[in-house]
Amino acid sequence: MSTPLLDQIQAALATVNDPEIKRPITDLGMVDSVEIDDAGLVRVTVLLTVSGCPLKDTITRDVTQAVGRVPGVTDVDLTLGVMTAEQRAGLKEILSGGQAQREIPFAQPGSLTKVFAIASGKGGVGKSSVTVNLALSMAKQGLKVGIVDADIYGHSVPAMLGVADHRPTQVDDLIMPVPTSTGVSVISIGMLKPRRDQVVAWRGPMLDRALVQMLADVYWGDLDVLLLDLPPGTGDVAISLGQHLPGAEVVVVTTPQEAAAEVAERAGTMASMMHQRVVGVVENMSFLPCPHCGPEHQLQIFGSGGGDRVAATLSERFGYTVPVLGRIPLDTSLREGGDVGKPIVDSDPTAPAAVELEGIAAKLSGRGRGLAGMQLGLTPSSRF
Repeated sequence: MSTPLLDQIQAALATVNDPEIKRPITDLGMVDSVEIDDAGLVRVTVLLTVSGCPLKDTITRDVTQAVGRVPGVTDVDLTLGVMTAEQRAGLKEILSGGQAQREIPFAQPGSLTKVFAIASGKGGVGKSSVTVNLALSMAKQGLKVGIVDADIYGHSVPAMLGVADHRPTQVDDLIMPVPTSTGVSVISIGMLKPRRDQVVAWRGPMLDRALVQMLADVYWGDLDVLLLDLPPGTGDVAISLGQHLPGAEVVVVTTPQEAAAEVAERAGTMASMMHQRVVGVVENMSFLPCPHCGPEHQLQIFGSGGGDRVAATLSERFGYTVPVLGRIPLDTSLREGGDVGKPIVDSDPTAPAAVELEGIAAKLSGRGRGLAGMQLGLTPSSRF
């Protein structure tokens, strides 16, 4: 029987989101029962998707606080249960929208998610650090952001976000991305391995399947931005990305030195060959602010001009302007933040490198959704 107090409790429960799925627990069928006694004690049973749910403490806290704030409630007794196989199947049906076969949502004509692939010609230029800090900067702008760590062999994004030892929750064959304290969700091949120290030794077809799994078999929800941290170079993953996400826009990361700039141009050219648009170049490790003279004196540790060279070459090659989005200075806080899982834009937002990264993120998030690679769903109705 519905009562005013019960209705208020149900409304309070509807404000509690599952921390992984990011949707109300009432919509997901997770609220099994609600009972109220005459003294105002509320007994609530919430069903977890799996018994070892890593965020059950978060659900316990959020449900207890939401129900406890309802006027007339004196205490909350929460019981956590586990969904049956039938209930999980129902949840999977809700999440997949009734589609029997999942597709990559970001490749669909109606997708409004901006997809940026962060690429580099060679390793060691700080591509993953740039990816993580851009994601956090965009999340600070209020955007819903996800990261696919597609660097299959050198996956380092989970460690940089402080979730290296986390494993995703699985609902049947649907995978939940791992949430972080910053609000950014992430999935990495490192999270799908049985052990963190296990080596990935895959070739073409398996690499393609891994990329598709992280895009199609993961429930991302409604993202504003998806960032993909690509492996360096022009190998299988870059080709697969062009085939599966032709609408992705590419950001090329390089350093100022000549050798890095030359190979970065190849990464940009590969994106163009896959009919993807290169939207800009980021020059990392651009300079070192002099520790003695002050930031006005810039020490060119790795030379200069690499970012400008890449941008100019790609602009001439493609026939459209490829700008330098930013020049990130060398900063020990940037390296230290990545090592301890606290990226610099979060741990030291006033640092010069953090300010530059936030500026780059603002330029990217302010871009409109490109039409390159999108199917517009138009069919000729007659011949002229």
